[in-house]
Amino acid sequence: MKILCFAHLSEQLGTSSMEIELGPISAADFIAELKLRYPALLLDHVMIAVNEQFVEPTSVIAANDTVALLPPVSGG
Repeated sequence: MKILCFAHLSEQLGTSSMEIELGPISAADFIAELKLRYPALLLDHVMIAVNEQFVEPTSVIAANDTVALLPPVSGG
């Protein structure tokens, strides 16, 4: 599955995209898996889009999907 990272997430990982091998997984379990693999990532308020559509925590992500991790945006 392809993962696109934005803002502080790409800075923390040192890349704006990566690929990981996962089978079908719920969005909530996907975040839990990322927390296990990358404990320093700040993922508590991240929104998930799968194939350019925002998803709920119970939505299933397939192995060939593209997942975007979108942290909250602040501005002034």
